[in-house]
Amino acid sequence: MKGISSKVTRAIPSMGTMLCVDNSGAKVVQLITVLKKGSVHRRYPAGGIGDLIQVTVKRGTPEVRRKVHYAVIVRQRRPFRRPDGTWVQFEDNACVLTNERGELKGSDIKGPVSRESAERWPRVAATAKQIV
Repeated sequence: MKGISSKVTRAIPSMGTMLCVDNSGAKVVQLITVLKKGSVHRRYPAGGIGDLIQVTVKRGTPEVRRKVHYAVIVRQRRPFRRPDGTWVQFEDNACVLTNERGELKGSDIKGPVSRESAERWPRVAATAKQIV
């Protein structure tokens, strides 16, 4: 993980669901917690693009269900602003399953990946077909 700073709005709350867009066998995942982020007393953690999170698989193959996995958020619905002034918004909330070092479990990513997550996670950038 590279230490690239960005002011992305943290839009996906704890216990929120999102799509898993790789071919690891998971379809829908639920966010448990956000890792390596500072916390505030009595505030549930929320995740944004490029964050490393812990998820549990709600729909998918029996091998990946009912276990805790690591994931990286690659798309979010909430608009966020880039340093050049442009606003970026995706159609859905999506993540890819990884290990704790950011290496993908699947071998393919469906759909576009945000530039912020691609810059922070080199393995995600190498696997992505389209970076927006």
